[in-house]
Amino acid sequence: MLRLKPLALASVATLSMTLGSCTSMGNIPSASTPITQSEAQMGAEAHPQLLAEFGGAMTGPQAQYVAQVGKNIAVQSGLGNAQSDFTVTLLNSSVNNAFAIPGGYVYTTRQLVALMNNEAELAGVLGHEVGHVAARHSQRRQARAQQNTLLGAAGAILSGILLGDSGIGQQISRGILQGSQMLTLRFSRDQELQADDLGIQYLNRAGYDPRAMATVLQSLAAQNALDASLQGRDDATVPEWASTHPDPASRVQTALQRAAGGTGVTNRDTFLTRIDGLVYGDDPAQGIIEGRQFIHPVFRLSFTAPQGFYMVNGTRAVSINGQSGQAQLSTGAYDGNLGNYIRSVFRALGGNQQTLAPASMEQTTVNGIPAAYGIARVNSGNGQVDVVVFAYEFSNNQAFHFAAISQAGRSGVFTPMFNSMRRISQSEANQVVPRRIDVVTVRSGDTISSLARRMAYDNAQEQRFRVLNGVGSGDTLQAGQKVKIVVRGS
Repeated sequence: MLRLKPLALASVATLSMTLGSCTSMGNIPSASTPITQSEAQMGAEAHPQLLAEFGGAMTGPQAQYVAQVGKNIAVQSGLGNAQSDFTVTLLNSSVNNAFAIPGGYVYTTRQLVALMNNEAELAGVLGHEVGHVAARHSQRRQARAQQNTLLGAAGAILSGILLGDSGIGQQISRGILQGSQMLTLRFSRDQELQADDLGIQYLNRAGYDPRAMATVLQSLAAQNALDASLQGRDDATVPEWASTHPDPASRVQTALQRAAGGTGVTNRDTFLTRIDGLVYGDDPAQGIIEGRQFIHPVFRLSFTAPQGFYMVNGTRAVSINGQSGQAQLSTGAYDGNLGNYIRSVFRALGGNQQTLAPASMEQTTVNGIPAAYGIARVNSGNGQVDVVVFAYEFSNNQAFHFAAISQAGRSGVFTPMFNSMRRISQSEANQVVPRRIDVVTVRSGDTISSLARRMAYDNAQEQRFRVLNGVGSGDTLQAGQKVKIVVRGS
């Protein structure tokens, strides 16, 4: 969801300090303690940064509905006595994610909401996140580690396998991932299970079917597996909600066992009616990913990721991920000099730990666009790596750049991508329209296969339909039942 704001590496450190100001185990309140004044201040300071990282807050009836459900479930925690004690936000993000921070701030992305199939599942996910807050998990992780682990699973893979555990490797991986929405809090398995348990308690208190926690985890596991398959990955946990909330598949049975005997409402039809028309996938105003191609109709640019790589669209950057390297497209302040621009990107990637500068700089032209690139070879824990910054001048005051990391001598894997950057015509930009959720009623004669053919995708239509609706291989549809399909619509 590339809005392409300048990449500010300092924001990660700022957010870490904000969320991690409580570092003494003795000062951490118990799970039954209401929100404290210091926690409220902590959340208020972090809230604008999280909105910026995840595409901003949505408004309108859909956002109001999510906030209503979220506040209702949050009150069950005892953290606050009134719904006004909580701020629940629907984020304009195409990443499956949900989280909460101290102070009563709860978030879910529209993409994750679209994956749900009833109101109880929405309440379950938000209740799980409130459970993390009630149990003060972020403070406890901070107290043990003396630092907030904001680097998500993809960053851990990059720094641990490609770059080793060196300081420069960690710094560069943070810089490459910043703005890609892979930066979020991680919790231990025990903490995840505790949050599941608390979420189930909140569902029971609010009158929802507590089995919804298990069914939404099941959908998340299925979505992760589908994403991995579509992206050609063996790993089904990166970079979605379940990678920072680990192993949803194994938690399904535990959640079912803890919900055993519970009953309550799901409000399925109400939920589906209220989310009808929700934007699904990328928002064209923030750029879209179509297969290996990224298109930004506002900035009138496009590029193609290398074969075997997949992309994640973030608020300030697009990340390009593969086994042989990682890259990111972003922008920054531009003074009309590509050389100065590239050197500033290197300095930001090096951070305070190491002075990073290109060993050489070359000027070129790519599809008629003035361009330049620099390369630096860096020692890391697992040997040497190459860092490449490839920049393009789109106007006197606007430049874009790729920052890429690969093992030494293997940066050529990104050359086709660097050379694919191009301007798009206004006509091509006008053809980019969003996908949306369309809730339809199953008619007599409709089948999973016939409805799946209406999905606005060129591949895996039936698999996408099944995952989106939580429909298993042995399930059938009934006339009168509401289901979701994804269509093109402005």
